Amino acid sequence: MARVRTGVRAIGAVLAAVLGASLAGCSATGGKRAEDARRAAEAQGRAAVDTPRWTFAMVTHSGDGDTFWDIVQKGARQAAVKDNVKFLYAHSDEAQQQAQLVQTYIDQKVDGLIVTLAKPDAMKDVVAKATRAGIPVVTVNSGSAESKAYGALTHIGQDETVAGEAVGDELDRRGRKKALCVLHEQGNVGHEQRCSGTEKTFDGDLQNLYVDGTNMPDVQAAIEAKLQTDPSIDAVVTLGAPFADAAVQAKRTAGSKAEIDTFDLNAKVAAGLESGDLGFAVDQQPYLQGYEAVDLLWLYRYNADVLGGGRPVLTGPQIITEKDAAELQDFTERGTR
Repeated sequence: MARVRTGVRAIGAVLAAVLGASLAGCSATGGKRAEDARRAAEAQGRAAVDTPRWTFAMVTHSGDGDTFWDIVQKGARQAAVKDNVKFLYAHSDEAQQQAQLVQTYIDQKVDGLIVTLAKPDAMKDVVAKATRAGIPVVTVNSGSAESKAYGALTHIGQDETVAGEAVGDELDRRGRKKALCVLHEQGNVGHEQRCSGTEKTFDGDLQNLYVDGTNMPDVQAAIEAKLQTDPSIDAVVTLGAPFADAAVQAKRTAGSKAEIDTFDLNAKVAAGLESGDLGFAVDQQPYLQGYEAVDLLWLYRYNADVLGGGRPVLTGPQIITEKDAAELQDFTERGTR
């Protein structure tokens, strides 16, 4: 099995059109103020094309306050400005509610849909409805195994099993012997794949810990209790950037010497890597997932182009360590990494 190369590749191009104001994420319950802010921000951009004003909608399994999805949205919104696209966003961490949100956009006859398949069984029928209605669908982030079978044009994200295997390799390289894999959303197939992939390549002992990701104090308490109960745990792997800080706090209060590592990147994770609070992070480039999803839908509507050749378009994994943190600081602070 090929190992994932560490380090950060230099970014080859700068976006031609960048929004000048922060964009407020529109959810299904967003108010007029958020919508007005979005329109004002979009007005400052200039489309690079003269294609029709198509409407693309994204529906994800995100819970409230997850910074990962802020980065995905930023990429999608900036691509939408360039492509003369009206972009809509809604989310729910409840699978049936997510499916209902997709149905709402089908009823609105949007020109393209971007969806996540964290809980694929709940999304299968509604994605099929979209394709039957002639609405092209791109899946992002989760559900790469189901994407093609469900009728999506392509999937954009990382192979979660491969990402987990990269984590197992990195833990071995660091000499870790007993690790805790913290799953913050039960039923999320991608999370299960991350931990099982880690277990596959990790030479030590891996234990799964299920927590309620909607309650951060409980997340911290659960990790702390596990570290206090088992001092032999020398690594904790969280599956999302917001949970890494909870693990760092749990380590301190438990008096543990375990290394804290995490999937995904944000400004706080980059700072933690630089300070040594975190060992490494796995970056799947969420900005790229949002940007490319909009771009690929636009290409399909305009020119019937499809990328991937029936296989996922991979945006990760990339192992980020302390030596990479300074290079990424500007990008994480502006919310694009």
